[in-house]
Amino acid sequence: MPIFYECDRCTACCRWPGQVKVTDPEITAISAELKLSEFDFIQSYTRIHSSKTSLALKDKGSGECVFLEDGNCVIQKVKPQQCRDFPNLWNFPGFEKVCRAKPVLLNNPEYRTKVHAATGRLLEPGRNNFEP
Repeated sequence: MPIFYECDRCTACCRWPGQVKVTDPEITAISAELKLSEFDFIQSYTRIHSSKTSLALKDKGSGECVFLEDGNCVIQKVKPQQCRDFPNLWNFPGFEKVCRAKPVLLNNPEYRTKVHAATGRLLEPGRNNFEP
């Protein structure tokens, strides 16, 4: 049975350095949310991704996300897909030590429904790259 991780928005995932990739549509949405031009958003809040093929959000000097303020995500409504996908569609060994998401065992249809609600992604039945 697949495990779905119920996020309680502890923001631990926002507090370690990373490479949060942003796509063109995400740049448009975040810029609009912040009431900035896309150019100004890119100049102020992004950097070249380590792959050198895209942009990523900047980190603060502490390593946390530039959009984490007072324990909240400033861009929660329009946060990047990579953020929405964690920890159910991607994570790393040992993430449970820093992330407070609650593991819940579900059957496959329930898992697909919960993942869709959390991430906006529709999972296809039997696709091994998404379902455990």
